[in-house]
Amino acid sequence: MDKYLYIAMTGAQQTLRAQAVNTHNLANASTSGYRADLAAFESFLVRDGVTDSARVNAVARGIGFDASAGPIQHTGRDLDVAINGPGWLAVQAFDGSEAYTRAGDLRVSANGVLETGAGHPVVGDGGPIAIPPAESVHIGRDGTVSIVPLGQGANVQAEVGRIRLVNPPPDELARGEDGLFRMRDGSLPPADAAVTLTQGALEGSNVNTTEALINMIELARRYETQVKLLRTAEQNDERAASLMSLK
Repeated sequence: MDKYLYIAMTGAQQTLRAQAVNTHNLANASTSGYRADLAAFESFLVRDGVTDSARVNAVARGIGFDASAGPIQHTGRDLDVAINGPGWLAVQAFDGSEAYTRAGDLRVSANGVLETGAGHPVVGDGGPIAIPPAESVHIGRDGTVSIVPLGQGANVQAEVGRIRLVNPPPDELARGEDGLFRMRDGSLPPADAAVTLTQGALEGSNVNTTEALINMIELARRYETQVKLLRTAEQNDERAASLMSLK
């Protein structure tokens, strides 16, 4: 009975955790450049020091993120950029570290710094990219940031920086609590000239909403099953106690 309860209890607990991951993905179905989190259920033996199969613990374990590309949406906005194929934009996290994102909804802050919609400064070869007062800003395919200075014609352009574009293997990246990605070993990947941008477009989230909704229903039913098992165990315990009291 104790093992029965343990399996049902851990199963219900971990199903809730998997549902939280799935719900988080759904909540970000419209977030630019979002990469869906992945989770899988595994079973582990819980050793009691005497036997090797005292308990079985069900665990919903994160297995990384979905690295597939999201849909490209053309916006026509000059500071919107979408990465063509694999690759990442380098940004400065709020803790000062270098991190990576696929969100290309860029803007110029009140302090003249090129940043993402979330407020993270975009990093170039020498740190965050500063944008002087300008008539317009252009971001090239290779990440070059150019401006038309105030009072100048469109044929006069000045380069002010180049966005640092990197392409480390997906399995070497991990998502932080701030939603940004970093190298697992703490290193900084080199810039990759093969990574290119499309100006005037954004990459959408790669969350498959239909699949996520189906998964939500399946997890809800799995949780209900685990709870029913707990109730059944309670009823069996009450019946056993009743029979024992008759002796």
